[in-house]
Amino acid sequence: MKIKLERINEAFHMRSTNESGLSVDADGSPAIGGENKGVRPMEMFLSSLASCSTIDVILLLKKQRQQLEHIEVEVEGKRREGEIPAVFTDIHLHYILHGDLNAKKAERACRIAVEELCSVSKMIEKTVNITWDFSIQSKNG
Repeated sequence: MKIKLERINEAFHMRSTNESGLSVDADGSPAIGGENKGVRPMEMFLSSLASCSTIDVILLLKKQRQQLEHIEVEVEGKRREGEIPAVFTDIHLHYILHGDLNAKKAERACRIAVEELCSVSKMIEKTVNITWDFSIQSKNG
């Protein structure tokens, strides 16, 4: 696995491109001279955790023969204040599952995804308090 990062402008706008040619833009905050032309690196990290664990949730629900129609994840990260580096201390993931799903199977899929399978969560679990919960939105109420 390889990523190439290149600086796009004279400020902090950067582009990361993978071996398949797909890219994502990053930028610094305006407070340090960034121009809001990309996602901040720490936001990208939260997105990485959410997307990695969501892949596992989807795969687990499929194995359980659950009909997941749509999934969203809201992620909130808290960082150390007044310190550099301002690392994450707490991250909370809220999975919003859409479909007529069995709540016990949904809970099991989310728990196993975050606590056992997600590579990103496993890398940080000893230094960051990771919590999660879920809700189910079904057509039948």
